[in-house]
Amino acid sequence: MTLETETAAQDAPEAESETLARLHARLTADAAGQDLLDVAYTVMDSPVGGLLLAATPAGLVRVGFAVEGHDAVLAELAVRVSPRILADAARLVEPVRQLREYFAGSRKTFDLALDLRLATGFRRTVIEHLSDIGYGATASYAALAVLAGNPGAVRAAGTACARNPLPVVVPCHRVVRSDGKIGNYLGGSDAKRTLLTMEAAA
Repeated sequence: MTLETETAAQDAPEAESETLARLHARLTADAAGQDLLDVAYTVMDSPVGGLLLAATPAGLVRVGFAVEGHDAVLAELAVRVSPRILADAARLVEPVRQLREYFAGSRKTFDLALDLRLATGFRRTVIEHLSDIGYGATASYAALAVLAGNPGAVRAAGTACARNPLPVVVPCHRVVRSDGKIGNYLGGSDAKRTLLTMEAAA
């Protein structure tokens, strides 16, 4: 192989990657222009691992941890929201910006449109009350059940936290067990501990 052929071979994957990127951008633009894009997503790095952010025209609909498997999260969205899903970072600029500010310690509350269609009934009521637990504070599952208007539904409150479709943004990490133990978390106990430690330090 001559030096010229070797250089061309090395450039081929890069050229192919650029072509694919252009095609994807065109596909995304065409889908959005024809109102065919129901769910846009992107993945951002964070102190708790890669976060998949997905949004509908109504707002942010899902935050997925890497430990959940991003492909599994997208498959769930395809079934429960719409199969018309494409990566489109431009649609998630604001959620990414606010999350970066949060992880940098300069943001304590989020100001984002949220699409809560993945939570229904009492679970949705619980999720709507999670933001009542302030930055740097914690509450027990029992206290959360009281906030949600059903003091006897402690276990159901715990289940709602475990299935919260918008972790971090809707702060279920601030709910801990009555005995002081950290409790379970969708992103894993290390991620929950990281978020609580970060908020306490701030």
